[in-house]
Parts: sequence; structure tokens; C-alpha cells
Amino acid sequence: MLSADFLHLEKDVELVNRHADLFHLDIMDGTFVPNISFGFPVVEAIARQAEKPLDVHLMIVHPEKYVERFAKAGAAYISFHYETAKEESAEIIAQIRALGVQAGIVINPDCPVEALFPLLDKVDFVLLMSVFAGFGGQKFIPETIGRIKAVRAELDSIGRKEVPIEVDGGIGPDNAAEVVKAGAEILVAGSSVFKAENPAGAIRAMRG
Repeated sequence: MLSADFLHLEKDVELVNRHADLFHLDIMDGTFVPNISFGFPVVEAIARQAEKPLDVHLMIVHPEKYVERFAKAGAAYISFHYETAKEESAEIIAQIRALGVQAGIVINPDCPVEALFPLLDKVDFVLLMSVFAGFGGQKFIPETIGRIKAVRAELDSIGRKEVPIEVDGGIGPDNAAEVVKAGAEILVAGSSVFKAENPAGAIRAMRG
């Protein structure tokens, strides 16, 4: 939703309701990432009209301070960056799950995927950034394909084949098939949808 038209947000919420599966909400604090997006009022406004689940991606320091409020705002999924939590990640995952929300862990492209392996038995999903968190409209980093395969292989090897991999950044009709083939199940698309001449058509192309 970072790429949506915030002057006419209701229109873009309806687009997601009719054609997509999730509302992906990037929460940026200007500290962990060099940008500020939106906060609770926007999330709550989307939640009032949303017919699909809210997927809240916390690009913030101290995510543990805010997960309860995002859960109350309507989040069905909450993910946070391993880089902001490190050894406290398992505790935050448990905190999110205790709220009845699906918990995910995220890493940027420069963080080794192996850092996530000790947490894969605890999470409900994994989010791999295919660009650096903080801004929409970036180009997909090709090395992400190998990272998806590595995480998928590790999940499968520990008996967690049901855990989906989400990929965020530079996703569109041109690379969606390759990303899915590598092992991803949830594709986050912003600019490639909302900036397209036919947004619904762009979503259909990626589903295809």
C-alpha cells in the first residue's frame, strides 16, 4: 500500500479487496530505514474497509513496543526485521503469536539467510527483502532467487513445509514466475500494480 494513492485511498483499498489477497503495510520510522511512511490512523482506516487480511511489515526499531497496538488496529500478520532485534527475535515472535497474530521475521538483502535458521521453527512465515527496506520502486536484486531457495530448503529440511516465504521488492509480472519457482508463495507488489495502466491486469498477470 506504500505505492497507493493516499489522496484516494478508498479506491485502492477496493482494488485490493477485489483482486489481491493481502494488504501489505510498510511501517517505517525514519530510524531503521531512512524514510517515514504512515502509522496507526492509516492502518485503522484501511482495516475498516479491508475485506482481506492486513499484513503489517515493521521497518522500525523496538518493534516489541508496537506489536500489540498493531494487532489491535487489525493486523492479521506482523513481521519485523531480525536486524532490529537479533537475540530478542524469538521473544518478539512469541509476543506476536500470543496476540493471536501470525508472526514473521524479515531480513534485508545484506543479511545472511543463515541468521534466520535458528528461528525457522518458531515463525509462521518468512519475509525476504529483494530490495533494501525503506523505499518503494526499487529494482529486484537477482541474488534473491538463491536466498529464497536456501530458506525453502532449510524449512523443508526441518519439517516446516507449510511455512510460506514472502518476497518484497521489485516484484512484477516479469519476474513473478521465477520467484514462485524458487519457493516463494506470497508476492508483495507495490509500484508494479499501483503505477500500472491496468492495476487489476497486473495482478492477474502475476497470478498467471
